[in-house]
Amino acid sequence: MTTGPTYEPLSVDTLTRRLADVAALAEHVGPDTKTWQVEEIGDGNLNLVFRVTGPNGQAVVKQALPYVRLVGDSWPLPLYRAFFEYHALTRQAARDPGSVPKVYHFDEAQALIVMEFLAPHVILRRKLIAGEYVDTLAECLGTFCARTAFRGSALSMTREDRKADVALFAGNVEIPAITEALVFTDPYYDAELNSHTAGLQPVIATLRGDVALKVKVQQLLQRFVSNTETMVHGDLHSGSIMSTETDSRVIDPEFVQYGPMGFDIGMLCANFLMAYFSQPAHRQDDLTAYQDWVLGVITDLCQTFEAEFRHLWQTERTGILYPAAVFEDQGHDSTLACDAVLADIWRDAWAFCGIEMHRRCLSLAHNADFEDIADTTLRAALEARNLMMGAALIHAADTGLDAQAVCAMAREFNGKDIL
Repeated sequence: MTTGPTYEPLSVDTLTRRLADVAALAEHVGPDTKTWQVEEIGDGNLNLVFRVTGPNGQAVVKQALPYVRLVGDSWPLPLYRAFFEYHALTRQAARDPGSVPKVYHFDEAQALIVMEFLAPHVILRRKLIAGEYVDTLAECLGTFCARTAFRGSALSMTREDRKADVALFAGNVEIPAITEALVFTDPYYDAELNSHTAGLQPVIATLRGDVALKVKVQQLLQRFVSNTETMVHGDLHSGSIMSTETDSRVIDPEFVQYGPMGFDIGMLCANFLMAYFSQPAHRQDDLTAYQDWVLGVITDLCQTFEAEFRHLWQTERTGILYPAAVFEDQGHDSTLACDAVLADIWRDAWAFCGIEMHRRCLSLAHNADFEDIADTTLRAALEARNLMMGAALIHAADTGLDAQAVCAMAREFNGKDIL
């Protein structure tokens, strides 16, 4: 291939020349580079993303930039995040086949991955803002979260494989550090990169004045940085999922690390709750029905996660934790142990959920569910409901919450005038 050892960002004009010798790309697009059409389609905060089209089909080329694209070169980032994204995608594909794009080629020196172009998939967040329904959404995502959580943990992996994986992903330092700051820390003080909608100051003052809340958030940060239960996606939200009417795939796992089992599903539920709270600004017709559908996704997602996790517990519990020798081989039912593990997962998940609901309104990198609302007075009112429910979740996470209780809480906050 023509890519050299010295990293150089791609462009629409240079991609064809520089990747002409990548056989995997030619196989999926076409052997004659003169027929290739290149389009830059990235709309994220960190990377370059190109769609390459030819007579054989399409492929995606994703390349890391040496800085945060959202901010610019004043915030440098290591290129090695592409290395960890590649290894995360290969593990996710093995642990839940068909859940992520197929990887065709990886170039570590150029920090780029050539992968499957998902079509007619679009970003899930855009479908939620538009009020579109996605069949099997909860089943796809609940299964993905359960399988990657279980199969990436010491419940399933051999001691040797798990220790090697934990050591490998421990090298992903700078990217998870963004999460440690933007998610767990910055929302709770006047950080330099913070921003918020005008009118939210009273709610922000309430959150930052709640010392018990901040203690709980820091306890969750302590778990996030010190717990290596499983390989987590690390940034699982409706912008890192692509869907059709009947299929969903998970993308962009560059925030991968080993962390708490409840992290991914908690972050995901938070983004569905934010979609729920933002709906009054996006539609009038079908509002109640669509909000009910979003909450139904949350309950079905959690139900699917738990059912699949319990199934894997019974069929694939071959790791060092809760061995059959201690339970089934002595004629003992291990259901009580599974119940306890799941209780810990949900305790963490609902607290992480509340923290993500804060982060997306108060620190850097807000989500479009709220940001697309042009009427800032309405936006602030809806964000206030979201922020106060986030606080309620953090405080109540250790009381045995389930998805039904969380959705009932959402309906209650949806009727409140906070400001």
